[in-house]
Amino acid sequence: MRTARKGSMEMPAFVRQLVKVTEKRVSSFFKGGGYGGAEHTDGEREEVIPSPYLDRPILDKLTEEGCSCWGLTYALCSMQGWRANMEDYHNCVPQLGTGLADWSFFAVFDGHAGNKVAQYVSQHLLDQVLATGGIGPEDHPDRVRGSFTDGFLHTDKHLLTAARREGWERGGTTVTSTLISPRYIYFANCGDSRAMLCQAGQVCFSTEDHKPYSPLERERIESAGGSVSLQRINGSLAVSRALGDFSYKGTVNRPPTQQMVSPEPEVCVVERSPGDEFLVLACDGVWDTVSNEELCAFIQSRLRVCTDLRDVCSQVIDLCLYKGSLDNISIILVCFPGAPQLSAEAIHQEAELEDLLESKVAGAVMWQSLCAYLYSPTSVYP
Repeated sequence: MRTARKGSMEMPAFVRQLVKVTEKRVSSFFKGGGYGGAEHTDGEREEVIPSPYLDRPILDKLTEEGCSCWGLTYALCSMQGWRANMEDYHNCVPQLGTGLADWSFFAVFDGHAGNKVAQYVSQHLLDQVLATGGIGPEDHPDRVRGSFTDGFLHTDKHLLTAARREGWERGGTTVTSTLISPRYIYFANCGDSRAMLCQAGQVCFSTEDHKPYSPLERERIESAGGSVSLQRINGSLAVSRALGDFSYKGTVNRPPTQQMVSPEPEVCVVERSPGDEFLVLACDGVWDTVSNEELCAFIQSRLRVCTDLRDVCSQVIDLCLYKGSLDNISIILVCFPGAPQLSAEAIHQEAELEDLLESKVAGAVMWQSLCAYLYSPTSVYP
């Protein structure tokens, strides 16, 4: 079962205030000082370089929720934010097809240099993984790992044909995904989006980001004729594994997995446990602003006072925006039967905190009004 909704969700007042301040700073940074529009002495005008950021963020959120037949619940929330374009896509499949009804698949696709590659991969990756034939009721970890790797490589190969036909050669996408079976949780990560699993209030697993400056990634990049400068491939691309990005995959006599940018996912297997609480899949718009431990603690606290997983995901996005994220922001929250439940004590503490904050704000507003009155020209006081 899945439901979706799109639109504005209520944002805390402190976040709205932060947005106003940040809007001014971003607008000044990209438009101030004659950027993109200064006059040359010979009367010619500089070429206008489109800013990757907006003057003010787009705060509308796309949300989705659903559940599986075996007790899993999930929610998604995504927001364009400050970016000029929305380049994130996602997959939420709580129940796979015939013979795999107790398997689930979730993925976040974070596109760059356009959204076409992320859109294409979101539409074809799962089918390519399943088409390898290695995923079945027997649930053999080595076969599933091979299916993930082959599925990613096959998707990238078919993507190359489409990219040449449609002109997407410059575009690319990272992928972080999970396949949940009755016995295992499989993670397949390619790029700098990230997945995280929490048990008993602690992070018990997270995927590794694929960055050009990582020693093994740098070694492959340099062996393929590239360089790493400014923590980017050839000073440009900030991720070392991705689907697409074919301008970094042209070194002759080297297989796809040994190119400057590799489409090979890192596949990890975690045996399921009754202590599993929830897992998170999110793009770097989340992880650039919060750590694994911070997000685990935040979500666990929210689950004790909120039953709507869409609202929990929305609050994560608000937190990231408050902490300065300028990227598209997408998050999928998957809760297992062992996830934290509502707590009467936590709800009471939350209500007390809200009352305290409201009284503090009201007091500050009253004091500001009093000061404005006392120092106004019409005041009867000297």
